[in-house]
Amino acid sequence: MNDVRSDVSTYMHWAKTSPPAKYNLAISGVIDYPLAELPVTIRDLEIGGTDSYGFKPLMKRLADKTGAPEENIVYTLGTSMANYVALEALISRGDEVLVEQPTYDPLLAILHHLGAKVERFERRPDKGFRIGLGEMERRIGPKTKLVVLCNLHNPSSAFTDDATLKQIGEMAEKVGARVLVDEVYLEAVFDTPRRSAFHLGANFITTNSLTKAYGLSGIRCGWVLASKELCERMWQIVDITYGTPAHPAELLAIAALDNMDKIRGRAKSLLDTNRVPINQMLESRWLDCEPSVYGTTVFPRLKHGRVADFVKLLRDEFDTKVVPGEFFEQPQHFRVGFCGTTESVREGAARIAAALEKYKP
Repeated sequence: MNDVRSDVSTYMHWAKTSPPAKYNLAISGVIDYPLAELPVTIRDLEIGGTDSYGFKPLMKRLADKTGAPEENIVYTLGTSMANYVALEALISRGDEVLVEQPTYDPLLAILHHLGAKVERFERRPDKGFRIGLGEMERRIGPKTKLVVLCNLHNPSSAFTDDATLKQIGEMAEKVGARVLVDEVYLEAVFDTPRRSAFHLGANFITTNSLTKAYGLSGIRCGWVLASKELCERMWQIVDITYGTPAHPAELLAIAALDNMDKIRGRAKSLLDTNRVPINQMLESRWLDCEPSVYGTTVFPRLKHGRVADFVKLLRDEFDTKVVPGEFFEQPQHFRVGFCGTTESVREGAARIAAALEKYKP
């Protein structure tokens, strides 16, 4: 199956330009962490002072957090930039890349921009979007150069365990392929924090950031974990993209990493609380979706009618916004984020339930 979309992210354009709603359940990252709660003042920040390839105090903290040596870490401006830098280093024009379906739209846009030949493996809705190893074995072939997936899966938040990932890595290794895992939502598995898939084998590369799980999007602290040789190539790609990071953001990232217990506790409490009304909403007779266990989003299937019509009704008459599944290659689904304030999530979930009962296809 060849994807035919261009190198423009239709989802990102929609996210930035679609009409607003009072109850915004289209977001997938925890609401912003208050700057006032970080133990930092303007006197602690400087305009300049970053090092050539990674600010040393920040690199040390990222090494402590990830368990990876500093030489295996590339600091980037968020996960989106991490994905671009990693993919630019990993593939050449015409290379065959095997990507999960459904997936996060910008990943496909990057691959098309780089001239990859995109092939797909399916995550089936009736299997909770979990990865089937039989499907992987059928799809990985002698021309496969790279396998790309998200863990937690975006948009469904399905979790892939280490045993499954290790088997995928072994399948890829047999044909000389690597595996890139976007782990930005893995940070939202709070009860049993997981090691990065980078530690599963030499052919694994992972991307991540402090953005989605912690409400720290504005400081753009992202990273890639990869072999030393690949990291050297990625730093060269950084040189010709944004060149030098914003040093105040590096200093804020250090402050955040030094206070991660408090930040993590706030995020966990918020998501655990918000998950309750979301799971109650998912019990609707008009939806098909497993209860949320991890992550910041769910991806229910609408059992009747057209999602486009339902999403319009929800926005126009219930002042509530969700993401149409067409942006994730599943037009009968829609993505619901529950990472805003508890008041807005609780009311938004109630409005989705009411809209489902009113909707008449």
